[in-house]
Amino acid sequence: MSYKNILIAKENSIATITINRPTKLNALNKATIQELHQAFEELEKNYETRVVILIGSGEKAFVAGADIAEFADFSVEEGVQLAARGQDILFNFVENLKIPVIAAVNGFALGGGLELAMACHFRIASDNAKMGLPEVSLGVIPGYGGTQRLPQLIGKGRAMEMILTAGMVTADEAYRTGLVNHVVPQPELLEFCNAMAQKIMKNSPVAISKAIKAINANYKDGENGFETEIKSFGKCFGTDDFKEGTTAFLEKRKAVFTGA
Repeated sequence: MSYKNILIAKENSIATITINRPTKLNALNKATIQELHQAFEELEKNYETRVVILIGSGEKAFVAGADIAEFADFSVEEGVQLAARGQDILFNFVENLKIPVIAAVNGFALGGGLELAMACHFRIASDNAKMGLPEVSLGVIPGYGGTQRLPQLIGKGRAMEMILTAGMVTADEAYRTGLVNHVVPQPELLEFCNAMAQKIMKNSPVAISKAIKAINANYKDGENGFETEIKSFGKCFGTDDFKEGTTAFLEKRKAVFTGA
Protein backbone atom coordinates (compact mmCIF):
# COMPACT_ATOMS: atom_id res chain seq x y z
CA MET A 1 0.00 0.00 0.00
CA SER A 2 1.26 3.48 -0.83
CA TYR A 3 1.24 6.28 1.75
CA LYS A 4 1.49 10.04 1.43
CA ASN A 5 2.67 11.02 4.92
CA ILE A 6 4.69 8.04 6.13
CA LEU A 7 7.47 5.78 4.88
CA ILE A 8 7.91 2.10 5.72
CA ALA A 9 11.16 0.15 5.47
CA LYS A 10 11.53 -3.53 6.38
CA GLU A 11 14.75 -5.41 7.10
CA ASN A 12 15.35 -8.64 9.01
CA SER A 13 11.83 -8.69 10.49
CA ILE A 14 12.19 -5.10 11.76
CA ALA A 15 9.82 -2.53 10.28
CA THR A 16 10.73 1.16 10.53
CA ILE A 17 7.88 3.63 10.13
CA THR A 18 8.98 7.20 9.42
CA ILE A 19 6.46 10.00 9.83
CA ASN A 20 7.36 12.08 6.79
CA ARG A 21 5.96 15.63 6.96
CA PRO A 22 9.23 17.56 7.36
CA THR A 23 7.79 20.94 6.35
CA LYS A 24 5.27 20.59 9.21
CA LEU A 25 7.83 19.11 11.65
CA ASN A 26 5.93 15.85 11.20
CA ALA A 27 2.79 17.24 12.86
CA LEU A 28 -0.11 14.79 13.11
CA ASN A 29 -3.11 15.54 10.94
CA LYS A 30 -6.12 13.29 10.42
CA ALA A 31 -4.67 11.81 7.25
CA THR A 32 -1.39 10.88 8.97
CA ILE A 33 -3.22 9.33 11.91
CA GLN A 34 -5.27 7.22 9.49
CA GLU A 35 -2.17 6.16 7.54
CA LEU A 36 -0.37 5.19 10.74
CA HIS A 37 -3.34 3.08 11.79
CA GLN A 38 -3.36 1.29 8.46
CA ALA A 39 0.40 0.73 8.60
CA PHE A 40 0.35 -0.71 12.11
CA GLU A 41 -2.65 -2.88 11.27
CA GLU A 42 -0.91 -4.23 8.18
CA LEU A 43 2.35 -4.93 10.04
CA GLU A 44 0.55 -6.73 12.87
CA LYS A 45 -1.05 -9.07 10.33
CA ASN A 46 2.35 -9.73 8.74
CA TYR A 47 3.84 -12.52 10.83
CA GLU A 48 7.32 -11.76 9.50
CA THR A 49 7.37 -8.42 11.35
CA ARG A 50 8.69 -8.89 14.87
CA VAL A 51 9.44 -5.31 16.00
CA VAL A 52 8.38 -1.85 14.80
CA ILE A 53 10.51 1.28 15.20
CA LEU A 54 8.64 4.59 14.90
CA ILE A 55 10.60 7.75 14.06
CA GLY A 56 10.09 11.20 12.55
CA SER A 57 11.88 12.35 9.41
CA GLY A 58 14.88 14.61 9.83
CA GLU A 59 16.67 15.57 13.02
CA LYS A 60 14.42 18.38 14.25
CA ALA A 61 11.28 16.53 15.29
CA PHE A 62 9.78 13.16 16.09
CA VAL A 63 6.34 14.80 15.95
CA ALA A 64 6.03 18.46 16.91
CA GLY A 65 2.35 18.15 17.80
CA ALA A 66 -1.05 17.95 16.18
CA ASP A 67 -1.95 20.01 13.11
CA ILE A 68 -3.81 22.81 14.92
CA ALA A 69 -5.22 24.29 11.72
CA GLU A 70 -7.43 21.22 11.35
CA PHE A 71 -9.40 21.74 14.56
CA ALA A 72 -9.07 25.42 15.49
CA ASP A 73 -12.78 26.06 14.74
CA PHE A 74 -14.22 22.76 16.05
CA SER A 75 -17.35 22.60 18.19
CA VAL A 76 -17.54 20.77 21.53
CA GLU A 77 -18.95 17.67 19.89
CA GLU A 78 -16.37 17.74 17.11
CA GLY A 79 -13.62 18.00 19.74
CA VAL A 80 -14.98 14.96 21.55
CA GLN A 81 -15.11 12.98 18.32
CA LEU A 82 -11.58 14.05 17.37
CA ALA A 83 -10.11 12.77 20.63
CA ALA A 84 -12.22 9.60 20.71
CA ARG A 85 -11.40 8.56 17.16
CA GLY A 86 -7.71 9.37 17.49
CA GLN A 87 -7.38 7.36 20.68
CA ASP A 88 -9.29 4.45 19.16
CA ILE A 89 -7.53 4.08 15.82
CA LEU A 90 -3.98 5.05 16.75
CA PHE A 91 -2.93 5.70 20.35
CA ASN A 92 -4.79 2.85 22.06
CA PHE A 93 -4.27 0.71 18.97
CA VAL A 94 -0.48 1.07 19.20
CA GLU A 95 -0.44 0.49 22.95
CA ASN A 96 -2.28 -2.82 22.50
CA LEU A 97 -0.42 -3.98 19.40
CA LYS A 98 0.80 -7.57 19.67
CA ILE A 99 4.26 -6.68 18.39
CA PRO A 100 6.58 -4.31 20.27
CA VAL A 101 6.78 -0.71 19.09
CA ILE A 102 9.86 1.35 19.96
CA ALA A 103 9.57 5.13 19.71
CA ALA A 104 12.81 6.65 18.43
CA VAL A 105 12.37 10.20 19.70
CA ASN A 106 14.53 12.47 17.56
CA GLY A 107 14.11 16.18 18.31
CA PHE A 108 10.79 17.66 19.43
CA ALA A 109 8.02 15.38 20.71
CA LEU A 110 5.29 17.77 21.72
CA GLY A 111 1.57 17.44 22.31
CA GLY A 112 0.23 14.61 20.15
CA GLY A 113 3.82 13.69 19.32
CA LEU A 114 4.66 12.92 22.94
CA GLU A 115 1.31 11.20 23.34
CA LEU A 116 2.17 8.97 20.37
CA ALA A 117 5.61 8.20 21.82
CA MET A 118 4.00 7.34 25.17
CA ALA A 119 1.58 4.95 23.45
CA CYS A 120 4.57 2.98 22.14
CA HIS A 121 5.87 0.19 24.35
CA PHE A 122 8.98 2.13 25.28
CA ARG A 123 10.97 5.14 24.17
CA ILE A 124 14.59 5.82 23.21
CA ALA A 125 15.59 9.47 22.79
CA SER A 126 18.34 11.26 20.94
CA ASP A 127 20.34 13.70 23.02
CA ASN A 128 18.72 16.66 21.23
CA ALA A 129 15.18 15.56 22.06
CA LYS A 130 12.76 17.82 23.90
CA MET A 131 9.39 16.65 25.15
CA GLY A 132 6.28 18.32 26.49
CA LEU A 133 2.50 18.63 26.52
CA PRO A 134 1.87 22.33 25.83
CA GLU A 135 -1.87 22.05 25.17
CA VAL A 136 -3.01 24.26 28.10
CA SER A 137 -1.15 27.18 26.48
CA LEU A 138 -3.68 26.84 23.64
CA GLY A 139 -6.71 26.67 25.93
CA VAL A 140 -7.18 22.92 25.62
CA ILE A 141 -5.84 19.78 27.33
CA PRO A 142 -4.03 16.73 25.95
CA GLY A 143 -6.68 14.66 24.20
CA TYR A 144 -4.83 11.62 22.92
CA GLY A 145 -4.17 9.96 26.28
CA GLY A 146 -1.55 12.37 27.62
CA THR A 147 -3.28 13.04 30.95
CA GLN A 148 -3.39 9.29 31.59
CA ARG A 149 -0.13 7.87 30.24
CA LEU A 150 2.21 10.62 31.49
CA PRO A 151 1.30 10.05 35.19
CA GLN A 152 1.65 6.31 34.66
CA LEU A 153 5.19 6.80 33.39
CA ILE A 154 6.58 9.57 35.60
CA GLY A 155 4.15 9.90 38.52
CA LYS A 156 1.25 12.23 39.25
CA GLY A 157 3.20 15.18 40.64
CA ARG A 158 5.70 15.43 37.80
CA ALA A 159 2.95 14.94 35.23
CA MET A 160 0.88 17.70 36.83
CA GLU A 161 3.85 20.05 36.63
CA MET A 162 4.61 19.27 32.99
CA ILE A 163 1.00 19.59 31.87
CA LEU A 164 0.02 22.64 33.95
CA THR A 165 3.15 24.64 33.11
CA ALA A 166 3.09 23.55 29.44
CA GLY A 167 6.86 23.19 29.81
CA MET A 168 9.34 21.06 27.94
CA VAL A 169 11.91 18.64 29.36
CA THR A 170 15.25 17.68 27.88
CA ALA A 171 16.21 14.14 26.97
CA ASP A 172 18.28 13.82 30.15
CA GLU A 173 15.39 15.04 32.30
CA ALA A 174 13.07 12.60 30.54
CA TYR A 175 15.51 9.79 31.30
CA ARG A 176 15.74 10.70 34.98
CA THR A 177 11.96 10.59 35.37
CA GLY A 178 11.47 7.36 33.43
CA LEU A 179 9.76 8.94 30.45
CA VAL A 180 12.43 7.46 28.16
CA ASN A 181 14.51 4.31 28.66
CA HIS A 182 17.75 5.46 27.05
CA VAL A 183 19.38 8.60 25.66
CA VAL A 184 21.91 8.26 22.84
CA PRO A 185 23.73 10.65 20.47
CA GLN A 186 21.43 11.66 17.63
CA PRO A 187 23.47 9.99 14.85
CA GLU A 188 23.33 6.68 16.75
CA LEU A 189 19.58 6.66 17.49
CA LEU A 190 18.38 4.26 14.80
CA GLU A 191 21.38 1.97 15.25
CA PHE A 192 20.66 1.74 18.97
CA CYS A 193 16.95 1.05 18.35
CA ASN A 194 17.81 -1.68 15.86
CA ALA A 195 20.17 -3.29 18.36
CA MET A 196 17.38 -3.25 20.93
CA ALA A 197 15.02 -4.79 18.39
CA GLN A 198 17.54 -7.57 17.72
CA LYS A 199 17.55 -8.42 21.44
CA ILE A 200 13.77 -8.60 21.46
CA MET A 201 13.69 -10.85 18.40
CA LYS A 202 15.74 -13.53 20.16
CA ASN A 203 12.68 -14.26 22.28
CA SER A 204 9.30 -15.89 21.66
CA PRO A 205 6.88 -13.70 19.67
CA VAL A 206 3.93 -15.45 21.35
CA ALA A 207 5.30 -14.84 24.83
CA ILE A 208 6.09 -11.21 23.98
CA SER A 209 2.53 -10.53 22.79
CA LYS A 210 1.09 -12.10 25.93
CA ALA A 211 3.51 -10.11 28.13
CA ILE A 212 2.36 -6.87 26.46
CA LYS A 213 -1.26 -7.81 27.14
CA ALA A 214 -0.60 -8.67 30.78
CA ILE A 215 1.39 -5.49 31.47
CA ASN A 216 -1.27 -3.29 29.87
CA ALA A 217 -4.04 -5.01 31.84
CA ASN A 218 -2.82 -3.40 35.06
CA TYR A 219 -3.71 0.03 33.65
CA LYS A 220 -7.18 -0.77 32.34
CA ASP A 221 -10.40 -0.21 34.28
CA GLY A 222 -12.24 -3.40 35.05
CA GLU A 223 -9.26 -5.66 34.41
CA ASN A 224 -7.16 -7.47 36.99
CA GLY A 225 -3.56 -7.54 35.83
CA PHE A 226 -2.70 -10.52 38.02
CA GLU A 227 -5.58 -12.56 36.59
CA THR A 228 -4.57 -11.64 33.05
CA GLU A 229 -1.01 -12.68 33.83
CA ILE A 230 -2.12 -16.03 35.25
CA LYS A 231 -4.30 -16.83 32.22
CA SER A 232 -1.66 -15.67 29.75
CA PHE A 233 1.01 -17.67 31.58
CA GLY A 234 -1.14 -20.79 31.30
CA LYS A 235 -1.85 -20.27 27.61
CA CYS A 236 1.89 -20.18 26.91
CA PHE A 237 2.07 -23.86 27.89
CA GLY A 238 -0.02 -24.75 24.84
CA THR A 239 2.30 -23.09 22.32
CA ASP A 240 5.02 -24.48 20.08
CA ASP A 241 7.27 -21.67 21.30
CA PHE A 242 7.02 -22.95 24.88
CA LYS A 243 7.94 -26.46 23.79
CA GLU A 244 10.85 -25.14 21.75
CA GLY A 245 12.06 -22.80 24.48
CA THR A 246 12.08 -25.38 27.24
CA THR A 247 13.51 -28.11 25.00
CA ALA A 248 16.31 -25.80 23.82
CA PHE A 249 17.10 -24.88 27.42
CA LEU A 250 17.33 -28.53 28.48
CA GLU A 251 19.39 -29.38 25.40
CA LYS A 252 21.66 -26.37 26.06
CA ARG A 253 21.13 -24.80 22.64
CA LYS A 254 19.61 -21.59 21.32
CA ALA A 255 15.87 -21.69 20.77
CA VAL A 256 14.42 -21.18 17.31
CA PHE A 257 11.01 -19.62 17.81
CA THR A 258 8.31 -19.67 15.13
CA GLY A 259 5.68 -17.56 16.87
CA ALA A 260 3.23 -20.45 17.06
